[in-house]
Amino acid sequence: MLNECLEGLNINPEGIYVDITFGGGGHSKAILERLTTGKLYVFDQDEDAKKEAQKIESKNFTFIEANFRHIKKYLRVYGVKEVDGILGDLGISSHQIDTPERGFSTRFDAELDMRMSQKGDSTAKEIVNTYSVEQLHKILGMYGEIQNAKTAAQAIYSTRLNRKIETINDLKAALQKCTPRGKEHKYHAQVFQALRIEVNEEMAVLEEFLQQTPEVLKTGGRLVVMSYHSLEDRLVKNFIRSGKFSGEVEKDMFGNEIKPLQSVTRKPIEANAEEIQRNPRARSAKLRVAEKI
Repeated sequence: MLNECLEGLNINPEGIYVDITFGGGGHSKAILERLTTGKLYVFDQDEDAKKEAQKIESKNFTFIEANFRHIKKYLRVYGVKEVDGILGDLGISSHQIDTPERGFSTRFDAELDMRMSQKGDSTAKEIVNTYSVEQLHKILGMYGEIQNAKTAAQAIYSTRLNRKIETINDLKAALQKCTPRGKEHKYHAQVFQALRIEVNEEMAVLEEFLQQTPEVLKTGGRLVVMSYHSLEDRLVKNFIRSGKFSGEVEKDMFGNEIKPLQSVTRKPIEANAEEIQRNPRARSAKLRVAEKI
């Protein structure tokens, strides 16, 4: 949904923009094409993303090798206090999925890694081999949204008593008895999602980022976020709606809503059939656009 993202940003050729998830650079390159004297700052902590960024030769472009949970701090380092727009394409990049040794995809066998930053400490292998049954139950249920999370947690624990779970195939084998027949791919994807979110602290990172956006955006500046699962989308939706992650929007003594952002789109924008055919990952994508008021 590249065009929808660009439309959502409402780009001013002389403005300042931030792409918090550079990835392969597709969105960033498209933004740069629309800038004249404007500036684009991009965040990514992935070494492969850094290599892609080094191919871009533009005085308008700055790559920041950091997690976007630190957006305000790093922009200040570059003397930027306010920006015209922020774009976030959440989730994992196609490059990360298609690189077997990164351990993100259920299609390959590789070591259980799943770190967005290869400098990170915690890996999926560490989680499945050290977390208690209760901890595994919690993340599989909360982040993977699987129905039999307790059974799956127990299966992982029982397996590792006999041998360490080191690879993707080891994990699949551990879950074999509790994986619904005919729905193996979806089930494994949900388990992997849970582990990936835990490894990279994705929900905490998203919350920290969203809380900083009202300070970073200029009045009238746009926040454009594309999420790929309901947990992320719920956080984004609630923050745009009320300026917080739960509860109703607060009001002043005159009944006016007190919140920093106003939704631009009544409903999330979703991919059309043509895009889904071209990119199956877009099927679950939800794009929300908000403006600072």
